Amino acid sequence: MAVTEPVTGETFGGTRGAQEGILRRQSARESRARTYARALPIVPVRARGLTIEGADGRRYLDCLSGAGTLALGHNHPVVLEAIRKVLDSGAPLSVLDLATPVKDAFVTELFRTLPPGLADHARVQFCGPAGTDAVEAAFKLVRAATGRTGILAFTGAYHGMTTGALAASGGADDVRVARLPYPQDYRCPFGVGGTRGAELAARWTETVLDDPKSGVPLPAGMILEPVQGEGGVIPAPDDWLRRMRRLTADRSVPLIADEIQTGVGRTGAFWAVEHSGVTPDVMVLSKAIGGSLPLAVVVYREDLDVWEPGAHAGTFRGNQLAMAAGTATLAHVRENALAERAGLLGARMLSQLRRLQDDFACVGDVRGRGLMIGVELVDPEGEGPRGETDDHARETGAQGGRRDAGVPARSGAESTAQTGWDGAPRHGPSPAAPELASAVQRACLERGLIVELGGRHAGVVRLLPPLTITDEQADAVLDRLADAVAAVARDPAAHGHVARRRRPEGRREPDD
Repeated sequence: MAVTEPVTGETFGGTRGAQEGILRRQSARESRARTYARALPIVPVRARGLTIEGADGRRYLDCLSGAGTLALGHNHPVVLEAIRKVLDSGAPLSVLDLATPVKDAFVTELFRTLPPGLADHARVQFCGPAGTDAVEAAFKLVRAATGRTGILAFTGAYHGMTTGALAASGGADDVRVARLPYPQDYRCPFGVGGTRGAELAARWTETVLDDPKSGVPLPAGMILEPVQGEGGVIPAPDDWLRRMRRLTADRSVPLIADEIQTGVGRTGAFWAVEHSGVTPDVMVLSKAIGGSLPLAVVVYREDLDVWEPGAHAGTFRGNQLAMAAGTATLAHVRENALAERAGLLGARMLSQLRRLQDDFACVGDVRGRGLMIGVELVDPEGEGPRGETDDHARETGAQGGRRDAGVPARSGAESTAQTGWDGAPRHGPSPAAPELASAVQRACLERGLIVELGGRHAGVVRLLPPLTITDEQADAVLDRLADAVAAVARDPAAHGHVARRRRPEGRREPDD
């Protein structure tokens, strides 16, 4: 039944009743596809930097940052000034693909930041306003340039919500893309982790490309995330990424780097591929490049520019406010060395968060790069997957002797011993605990901290704070997260966690 009570005076009312009314109307009128609004029942009315104020007057530290969109946090002065300057100038706000001073300044600043080897020989295509539009455009580009149709992608990937982008993502239902193993330590697909696991993943990729009976024709391109975000905050090993670059270059397969969430300083380098020294053929960019406003582009080698006029378009590709905000953001990050700062602060935050692994058996892994951080929650008494060895547990730094409410913690080597096909013992990490992660997210919100969930089973608590976060704010974030984990670990039932209950693949949203 529709909710129709009046809204006059409620939008900035500053009362719990105002907030509840807005949330009730949202539930009655918006699509069941909404996601963030379910887990974060707040109504933001004001925001600055890391802080959001809700309609009920409560304040929150925002470590979601628009899913990584807000590199400088909410309403940064340089962004607001850039937007006001365009508004006050009388310039047109949407111009399709016409040249403007605002666009020229944006492209100049963007090219100034690009990885060496790409900027001097690059072209840029402005797309629709979302990152998924840039991914679709990139697929279209490499197919036109190579005359081939297939795409190589990786398990755990997330590239957007349109049809082609979904087909290349880890949760695809109708598979039209060849899937390759993405290396990781904690849940290595080969059960070994470390450099050996990455080598096996690379070798498998090489076999798929070169075996005439692999069932995978030479593709039009390969797309990968230098750090998988929605997949659970999994950084690609630098050596593996360099190997992917060599494999694709040797076979004339364009390499597409999805830097939609990792770009603009997030991981400790301006672009995450720079950690490995890799220069991709194509980069898809969105989120932070618009300075909080919708903007998406594809940047690619000029020899791939085989499109005829009108081969790709989009009504809102000329968003002047987003370009102005994006120019200001890119310049501010570059001039103030915020990428380097993200690397240093992120390393410190990771180091402190890893103490949670010593204290709580339900914290299975802490990982990330720069200010892209994930804490995986697990059920330490559940049965883990087969295929991981004692050597892997030692290599990935699993520690024993942890305590959680008086229960001894188990390391990767200690937990879930099983017998493999050859009769030898097998060990693995504890199963993901999505309900526990949800409980931690709720406990964080109660403490004034906004976090996101990700990972294969939505069991990873994710932190994406703005690059402008101060040391003091970082400490407050860590304190609130640690307190939330402790509270849930002490009394899981009180926070809605049922032990050993597994959520199926993908996120299960509760009914209205």
